[in-house]
This record gives sequence, C-alpha cells and structure tokens, in this order.
Amino acid sequence: MGRQLPREGEVFVDHVAHFVPEMATAAERLTGLGFTLTPLAYQQNQTPEGPVPAGMANRCVMLRQGYLEFLTAVSDTPLARRFHAAVERYVGLHLVALGEANPDAAHARLAGEGFAPDAPVHLRRPVELPDGGTAEAQFTVLRLPADRMPEGRIQIVCHHTEAAVWQPRWLDHANAAESLDAVLLAVDDPEEAAARFGRFAGRQPQRREDGRQVLALDRGALVFVEAGRLGDVAPWAGTVPAVPWIVGYGLGSRDPGVTRDCFAAGGIEASDSGAAEASYVLPSPLGGFVTVGVPLGLPSWAV
Repeated sequence: MGRQLPREGEVFVDHVAHFVPEMATAAERLTGLGFTLTPLAYQQNQTPEGPVPAGMANRCVMLRQGYLEFLTAVSDTPLARRFHAAVERYVGLHLVALGEANPDAAHARLAGEGFAPDAPVHLRRPVELPDGGTAEAQFTVLRLPADRMPEGRIQIVCHHTEAAVWQPRWLDHANAAESLDAVLLAVDDPEEAAARFGRFAGRQPQRREDGRQVLALDRGALVFVEAGRLGDVAPWAGTVPAVPWIVGYGLGSRDPGVTRDCFAAGGIEASDSGAAEASYVLPSPLGGFVTVGVPLGLPSWAV
C-alpha cells in the first residue's frame, strides 16, 4: 500500500462522503457492487465534558489511497439538520475532505484567508479490531460556517490513528477498487470557485482551454466546470439536480475490467467508456457518478 497520510505541508484528497437517507439500502447496493464496508459506527465529538454524540453515523469503503464515506443522520443535532437540508437538495455527494498533517497550521491558514473556521472538532468513533477487541479512531476536523462553501461540507481532516482506520481486512474489494483520485464539481462560476478552493487548500488552480479549472493537490485533484457546460466535460452526468453540485469522483482500479463486471452484476453499466476508463451512474440510494481508471491516475476530466 502506498503512503496513506500527508506529510507536513502536503494536501491530499482524503475522502468524499455520500449523504444517504437509508443506510441499510445504501449498504446493500454497495455490497452488490463489490465493495467491502466497515461496520456501522456512530460518531462522537470529544469535549471537555466528555464525548457528545454528533448525530451522525457512517460506513466506509476504505481504499489503499483515500476512502469513500456514507453518512446518515441518527439524531437531532445541528450537524444532522445540515445533513437533512443537503439531502433535500439531492441524494449523493455533499462532503469533500482534504487531508493535512497539522491542524493548527491549517486552521491558521483558513482564518488568514477569511474563512472563519470553527474551532477544531475532535471526532471519535469506535472501531472493531480483527481479534474481536475495539479501538478508537481519532480525527481532528476543521469545518467552516455553512455559508463559506456553498458546494457542501468542505473540510480539512487530520488523522491520528491510521492503523485503526485503514485496517488491511477492509482494503480488498471484489471490484478491485484501489484509490480516490479526483473530484468533479459543477458550479456557476468555475474561476471563482476554484480560486476560493485554492485559498482553502493553499494551492493555485489552473484554467484549461475548455473552461475547466483544475486544482491539483499533492495527491488527487479538484475540478470545477460550469454547470451549463457539464455535458461537454462529462456527458454521462445527465441532468444537473442543483447548482452547485458535487458531481462525482475518479476511482482507481487495479483491474477496470473486474470493476466493470462487478458493477454490471450489481445492476449498473458504463454510461460512457473508452480504452482507459469508464464512467458509471451510481444507484439512486447512493447518488453521484464515478469514473473508473487506473490507480492514482487522474480521469480524463481532471487532466
């Protein structure tokens, strides 16, 4: 497995999250597509008074680089209310997390760029161990006020317990999935959105001749396209449900043919395919789209 976490000064695409109203249905479809899922885990915020329920629960698809998260609300909290408001817009991708090593440096950068980040949130969730015991996965998350990033819950995550989160038994998937490589967003103004995300990540975006804006990170990339021109960049995407929209992501596979067969067995066929990659509309309980290519290789819409 390649290096999972960033070093000081690096920024990775760490994970994306689908907001799903029905976790059981989502898990059934994911398993049918050949993904290995982590057990259901209830998230907690660590406070001076002790752990407090965050109101959210998740299951994850852990990859050899990055991961996919599937989130649902389980109680009435401010975070759960934001979840419900997001799902009213559309079911699918509403969260992009960039990974960094130093939460204090990231918080200072965000504050200096005018994002007014919330105080760092120290998340905890129990994790089963192969021997039957449990460990506690620990993260520091930097979130923003809801109005600073209209695209969704855009945040910085710093992992403190890599071994507990990326357990070897969860890294092998029947569909050969290996890496999270890029994220595609449809927005009104790609130049403005990319510049804002660039300040968020401490990187400079680059404009492509077709109008896309590409924000290359130390691992992975974020790509911004004008919603009205999405069909030119991603003809498989279909009708835009809302703007802004986190459209989908690039998924690296050690064998795209195996991925294709697993996805077909799970009920989805490629909407657009070529020699090097294929794109799929994910089932409605999950929402979103995925382009499958080689591991750690950017999809065509991200180059």
